[in-house]
Amino acid sequence: QVQLVESGGGLVLSGASLRLSCATSRRTLSDYGMAWFRQAPGKEREFVARISISGASTRYADSVKGRFTISRDNAQNTVNLQMNGLKPEDTAVYYCAAGPDSVPSASSKFYGYWGQGTQVTVSS
Repeated sequence: QVQLVESGGGLVLSGASLRLSCATSRRTLSDYGMAWFRQAPGKEREFVARISISGASTRYADSVKGRFTISRDNAQNTVNLQMNGLKPEDTAVYYCAAGPDSVPSASSKFYGYWGQGTQVTVSS
């Protein structure tokens, strides 16, 4: 069982930056490909970014490309999402997810472990 805990969300102004973190104390994250998803009120959960076990392969949604950066520190058992140039449309609950490294998917169905989410609100 993998228990994921997100942190770092908050209320910021448009153009600001936030850094989200995802950690686990039960299992090592270095066994999994890791991803961030988000869900805005009244909308479906959507893919944000993904990183392979080694960190060598990353994938981003077009809406965040160039503004968000996913990274991981396997020694610290953490995965981070650096979010720069935040926009009001980035407002959502952000979820960390773990899944098989062999499936570099943007689909939530391939991720078997999820955190409880952290709220990000961007005000204009």
